[in-house]
Amino acid sequence: MVVVSKIRAAALALFAVLAVNARADIIMDWSGRADVIAADKRLPPPVQARALALMHVSMFEAINAIDRRYKPYRLELVADRNTSREAAAASAAHAILVALYADLRAAIDAQLAADLAPIAEGPAKERGIIVGRRAAADLLELHAEDGKASDDYRPFTQAGVYVPTQPVAGYLVRTFKPWVMTSAAQFRPAPPPTLTSEAWTRDVNEIREAGALASTSRSEEQTTVGKFWFLTGARTYNPIVKQVVLAKQMNLLDCARVYALTSMAAADSFIAVFEAKYHYNFWRPVTAIRNADLSQNPATPRDASWQPLGETPMHPEYPCAHCISASAVADVLRAVVGDEVGEIAVTSSTAPGVTRRWTRLSDYADEVSNARVWAGFHYRFSTEVGKEMGRKIGELTVATQLRPVPVRKK
Repeated sequence: MVVVSKIRAAALALFAVLAVNARADIIMDWSGRADVIAADKRLPPPVQARALALMHVSMFEAINAIDRRYKPYRLELVADRNTSREAAAASAAHAILVALYADLRAAIDAQLAADLAPIAEGPAKERGIIVGRRAAADLLELHAEDGKASDDYRPFTQAGVYVPTQPVAGYLVRTFKPWVMTSAAQFRPAPPPTLTSEAWTRDVNEIREAGALASTSRSEEQTTVGKFWFLTGARTYNPIVKQVVLAKQMNLLDCARVYALTSMAAADSFIAVFEAKYHYNFWRPVTAIRNADLSQNPATPRDASWQPLGETPMHPEYPCAHCISASAVADVLRAVVGDEVGEIAVTSSTAPGVTRRWTRLSDYADEVSNARVWAGFHYRFSTEVGKEMGRKIGELTVATQLRPVPVRKK
């Protein structure tokens, strides 16, 4: 409990520092605060993705109700053009975070007060607060049923035979209301390869060699990359979104739009991938390799003590979740600003002292996919399927959501 308390104190201290120093844009301020809360609470990536989508979309809806340059997401909000955009954005974010994390209300209230203090008192500020709260309330109502389904996951076993009893992760994510997709199964892929196929033989043998804890074929660089991407979720892609926004010098509304688009795509990527994972319930490499004799494939020998480089996540293998979220975010950003974005740099708490850098968004998505093979978590075919699902979700998001309002000719 002492260690947890120290982590919580440090996280809340950083939460306060962000309000003072991170003043480039109010959207990025609140995104950073939400990331701190997620780290403090150790939220699973899909849960954090849902929270970020709620927050970022509500901020966009509130600001766009004033500027009206883009089509709204689902809300019918209209505000006077003299309404304070900063008050609207801050109030929307505050309302979402307070609703989700009531135990942190005092700290979140303090951040809102700090953001509102520089704004002149008067009708513009008051209207901004009202429209921000309304946007948040309406979005929370739209997604009020997320996660309320019953957890009826049934482990496969035989009567009297022990199976691991740790709860599986992400099972209810497939029941969340999609932001962009028409259903959680809209992009469900074809089944994984059969256990006697060429694709299975090739990919399980690859990961047995390249993804093993004691691998002699994986390079030092590949080991570093595999460990770097043990970190998953928004803490890996939000820094990329922020760097793109800053590099392109986006204004308040355009910044809000990019964060909203990437957050919706990421949230739907988790919904889609967990729907597929629990539909197919496909075995992880650590299970498959230790039980390779059951596959009736003489080209995939059993290794009774095989271990992956990292700790295997507690959910089915197919498809790759990290791959789909990285690809979805990258595809949205590519559609908005292009693939070449200047240097992007990301660090990871799972590889201290290491910084990964790219100049193309596609290289970032490809590295994530390779890392999951080198970590011993995912077969190559699963990473490719995950990337393709992410690409489809990213494309759908940009093609259908928050589109520019046509300029009327005079």
